[in-house]
Amino acid sequence: MPKLSLVVPAYKVRGYLPECLDSILAQDYPDFEVVAVDDCSPDGSGAILDEYARRDPRIHVIHLTENVGLGRARNAGLEKARGEYVLFLDSDDTLSDGALKAIADRLEATGDPDILVYDYARTYWDGSVRPNLRADLLKTDGPDVFSLAERPQLLDLLQIVWNKAYRRDFVERTGLTFPPGYYEDAPWTFGSMISAERIAVLDRVCVLYRQRREGGNILKTVSRKHFDVFDQYSRVFDFLEGHRELDRWRGPLFRKMVDHYLTILERPGRLPRDARAEFFHRAAADYRARLPEGFEPPEGRRRHKYALLQRDAYPAMMSALAAVRTRRRVTGGTRRVLNRSKRGAMGVFYRSQLKLPLDENLAVFSAYWSRSVSCNPAAIDAELGRLAPHVRRVWAVRPDAVKHVPAGVDYVRVGSREYWAAVARAKYFVNNVNFGDTVVKRPGQIHVQTHHGTPLKTMGLDQQKHPASTNMDFRKLLQRVDRWDYSLSSNRFSTGVWERVYPSNYTSLETGYPRNDILVTATAEDVRAARADLGLREGTTALLYMPTHREYQRGFVPRLDLERLAEQLGPDVTLLVRGHYFYGASSRLADLQSAGRVVDVSSHPSVERLYLASDGLITDYSSAMFDYANLDRPIVIFADDWDTYSVVRGTYFDVLREAPGAVATTQEELTELLRSARWRDERAAEARARFRRRFCDFDDGHAAERVVRHVFLGEPLEELPPIVPLDERVPAPPPGPGIATSDPISVL
Repeated sequence: MPKLSLVVPAYKVRGYLPECLDSILAQDYPDFEVVAVDDCSPDGSGAILDEYARRDPRIHVIHLTENVGLGRARNAGLEKARGEYVLFLDSDDTLSDGALKAIADRLEATGDPDILVYDYARTYWDGSVRPNLRADLLKTDGPDVFSLAERPQLLDLLQIVWNKAYRRDFVERTGLTFPPGYYEDAPWTFGSMISAERIAVLDRVCVLYRQRREGGNILKTVSRKHFDVFDQYSRVFDFLEGHRELDRWRGPLFRKMVDHYLTILERPGRLPRDARAEFFHRAAADYRARLPEGFEPPEGRRRHKYALLQRDAYPAMMSALAAVRTRRRVTGGTRRVLNRSKRGAMGVFYRSQLKLPLDENLAVFSAYWSRSVSCNPAAIDAELGRLAPHVRRVWAVRPDAVKHVPAGVDYVRVGSREYWAAVARAKYFVNNVNFGDTVVKRPGQIHVQTHHGTPLKTMGLDQQKHPASTNMDFRKLLQRVDRWDYSLSSNRFSTGVWERVYPSNYTSLETGYPRNDILVTATAEDVRAARADLGLREGTTALLYMPTHREYQRGFVPRLDLERLAEQLGPDVTLLVRGHYFYGASSRLADLQSAGRVVDVSSHPSVERLYLASDGLITDYSSAMFDYANLDRPIVIFADDWDTYSVVRGTYFDVLREAPGAVATTQEELTELLRSARWRDERAAEARARFRRRFCDFDDGHAAERVVRHVFLGEPLEELPPIVPLDERVPAPPPGPGIATSDPISVL
């Protein structure tokens, strides 16, 4: 029997669940088990739990067959818990370092009390941490172990279950279970605290309580479910009726009930407007029915509201709340004046266009900060033209990039009158980064964030932890994220990352990346044409080298001596070198091209055609590896600066240990690897197969179709083409037989 059982229910938390589980498994106290409950979560949280359970036998997973809600999911975990003590942890929160050891030590020092109450702190998206405002109640002044009667002020702590360790035999003896509905913590918390004979406290932050920016807390949503609070307090007072020896707590619990009702009434964004009067009258009825004899309302700002509730004086209560809202509006009005002054910089013309009706059949596209017509937006553009030709498609392009716009593509120059008219009136926006801060999101407009890769390196809010991102304005970043309606994903791993590092209220679309459709649908003729465009002769082995950007370097600095590598690999090998899109043309690469063995393809308009033309990929930390894996062709990782890159930029996994193929950390190793068969041998293929299973979830050739049908044509998700299983997909064929052999690369 472990000392501690942690019950962790999970529902729609794929972005936060790994961090929660990691915080548990990283504890320096080993004597625990985790009972994780998948509450029939539709987002893959259950698969995450299963993966962790495979890696650590202390994790036991329960999969519920229907969604039952937080309270009953906790009950399911409680039934399976075997520990001497039970702790509850919400799956978007985390344990602080050393928390379990501190809890276990305190339990031992206080002689195993019925309940141990410990501290928590709120954490925010910007990295700030705010302490519990009533942390003073957890000071260890006085006896180490006591009853609630000796320290009744503990009732003023937030009524939550996850800041306590409960002795399991005490829970069973008291008959505690969680009820269904909102505010399920109230009956459990009050019932346990007033029943416990031995309580101890731990003045230490053990739980980091995440304040989710995107509104993950259901108690902050507008719903009639807030009426559940009446049932919860009925249960609290029914518990008292069944335990007359606890009758002394009727007054304090009455006060907690009234304060809770008033909080729901006062907080905006909880009750529907047409339900407020009904809620108030029910609260007033409870007040009169449960008012203890001799009860005196508390002193302070709420005292008069107690009186209004007792008299069922709804108009007077609404007048009091309206006065508070007026004060808030004055403050908010100042902010709006500032916002209007900022928008003044956009120009009179743009403001005039914003007043015109939306064009329901206009879509604006952009890619890579309006540098090109490419990537996922270009693939969606093409499919939109096929499935919905009535929608006009316009690209936003920087003036210095206009010369690269393909013939026949309709475009507007960023900053021109045509551009401002388009972004003011377009119904649809499609981008693989973000539109500029000056673009206003109008009601009715739809923004599709396609992204441009699977993240190995840290992204979004996770970049706050790494020195390479110190110049990023994360508050402005999130303001841009708030414009998103949809976020595309090519695999479950990415979905979880995007939802955590870009927290907002968009919908994740697990459609696959539209730009990768061609990697599955291309024919042998398409492959031959892609090679012919590059001048690759038959029998040539083409290796595509795609290093990523380094924040600590200026410009494209090849980490390989490309001339020497090309010479050592011989005349039958061509190195296709593509610098990161942050870099311009390189004079060094231009010089090497004259040798005929190195081709600078940095300006090639379609990286997907480069993938098709190549026999293998050499990269370091570029997201190209995730896309290229869809071809099921060899991938070689050349990571000579992993120790530096992983610290400066931060990564989500160790690419040296979880690579999609063979790995080299020096040029000598890379050369030897490529001159042998190891770069495409059976061991490399097995590594690639593992990588594909993890990261090629949705790229089956129908991604663009799914996006267009759902976003532009309004078709329900369940009616879209289903994802073709990985084992049933047939990638684009490799280059011809003279190239796609398993023999070592020929050398001079």
